[in-house]
Amino acid sequence: MADQSLSFISNSKKLSLCLNISFVFLLSFFLKISIFSGQTIITTQSLASLSVRGNNIGDGCAGLHDYSDYKSRCKYVTTHVDCQPKGYINYLQIFYCNCGQFPILGHLVLLLWLVVLFYLLGNTAADYFCSSLESLSRILKLPPTIAGVTLLALGNGASDVFSSIVSFTRSDDGDVGLNSVLGGAFFVSSIVVGVISILTSRKEFSVDKPSFIRDVLFFLFSLCALILIIVIGEINFWASICFVSIYLIYVLAVSASYIYQRSRDRKMSLFAGSPVSDSLFLHIQDDFEERAVPLIGCVDDEKPNHPVEKNNLQEDPEQQCLRFFNLDSSFCYYFTKLLIVLELPLYLPRRLTIPVVSEDKWSKTYAVISVTLAPLLLAALLNTQGEKHLGSGISLISYLGAAFVGIILGNLAFLSTKTCSPPNKCLLPWLAGGFLMSVTWTYVTAEELVSLLVSLGKVLGISPSVLGLTVLAWGNSLGDLIANAAMAMNGGPNGAQIAISGCYAGPMFNTLVGLGISLVFSSSSQYPSSYLIPKDSSLYETVGFLMAGLLWALVILPRKNMKLDKFLGIGLLAIYSCFLCVRLASAFGFLKLY
Repeated sequence: MADQSLSFISNSKKLSLCLNISFVFLLSFFLKISIFSGQTIITTQSLASLSVRGNNIGDGCAGLHDYSDYKSRCKYVTTHVDCQPKGYINYLQIFYCNCGQFPILGHLVLLLWLVVLFYLLGNTAADYFCSSLESLSRILKLPPTIAGVTLLALGNGASDVFSSIVSFTRSDDGDVGLNSVLGGAFFVSSIVVGVISILTSRKEFSVDKPSFIRDVLFFLFSLCALILIIVIGEINFWASICFVSIYLIYVLAVSASYIYQRSRDRKMSLFAGSPVSDSLFLHIQDDFEERAVPLIGCVDDEKPNHPVEKNNLQEDPEQQCLRFFNLDSSFCYYFTKLLIVLELPLYLPRRLTIPVVSEDKWSKTYAVISVTLAPLLLAALLNTQGEKHLGSGISLISYLGAAFVGIILGNLAFLSTKTCSPPNKCLLPWLAGGFLMSVTWTYVTAEELVSLLVSLGKVLGISPSVLGLTVLAWGNSLGDLIANAAMAMNGGPNGAQIAISGCYAGPMFNTLVGLGISLVFSSSSQYPSSYLIPKDSSLYETVGFLMAGLLWALVILPRKNMKLDKFLGIGLLAIYSCFLCVRLASAFGFLKLY
């Protein structure tokens, strides 16, 4: 009966409440450390100021585990430059100095914060980043093919792309970015495709052969180019541009095939010239648009088109409370308000700084406040990033300038918008602002996530690249597994085609654009010299097993008449399992390969 009483709270609401409560707990914990203990856990000092402490530079924090007691480790992490995080929070200081006597509490704090950061990264990309990209694609009137492989692909792979960029540009742990992107690509192209094949084996769904072969061959070519870069060990600016350009060639190939198919269908329709053939042409054209185009959309877009009957979960929470608990309306009123308040800690900061102009989320109050506070948030982040180069006077000027710009934008928003509906004209500045701020939030969250994973690697004595290959890759790809499997199961043959296309085109986008842009940024900072690729021999294992999975699918599917079955799925799962066993055994020293 108790479970029924709580059933009016949906699973997503329960998860949101749990994470918000965890965030409040962690925030209280951090404030307690900073205020009552007199210690700062926010990284505000530059590396230059730490370098004067002696010869504690350049050992990569490798001597941390040479000490057995927590006091010695605390002194070590606070006096060594290489132990300082590249994010905003000093996790090693929290673990060894503040939780040194209680390591279980330290692990719990870091684990909870890891889950919160994963939620923030995925939720920001889904609720804010994707919606801005979709609206931008409509405003720019992009064809569905171009939108599917560019803006929508970016929305779906935002977490992987920004995690890769951060690992190369901010954390100086490029191997984390390489392993996370390749690990995510391997997980999606093997585990997700394998699960979909097993789940849909009885339905005998088939996929479009030309689209499948095109996507897999382009992906294999991209991996060959990446292997060449890793073997050479360095890459210059122009070579990194050429690597990113491979995806541009793929976009052109997809567009050309789409235009050719539409032209051929139009000629068939004109040749037949009958009402029946016209209706058949429309059906074929709609079917092709759904099947042949690799639709790499966002998870929230995958909703059924048919009307859904209103059930108990769609009722007003206060009405559900009255019906389930049989209590007076005043109690239920305050109870539902409490639930709303508990959801605010993670929701409110983003809502107050990211402009949103969609119909279902429009609020003039939030719109005015967001355009006013957004410049201040940008100024704060810029000052934090470059505070070792800027004086306090420059910082004050930047804050005053941001406040002035924010006040002007807020007044313009107040005068030009209506309370009842979002603006219909001049949408491009609104969407551009929403896109910029969602990128900012996604980048900051990814930066902190990578910093936390690097710190966890130092705490556990595990290479951060292994955590990038597993934890970061799995966390970023879990949404793909759930969304693509659900679409394949519930969307019929077209849903299976879209899911399989996304499983190959999406990872290819992350590999070429995510890693490509990271290499462009890194090589441009070294121009005219070349950027040295992080040396990690395990990358050959990852790419080799990934290519083996792609070749397995490329051989098996055509032999099975492009039908998804258990033989394909079990083979892909076996390849990934073998790779994981070999990689973990090598990481923990049970297997010596190099």
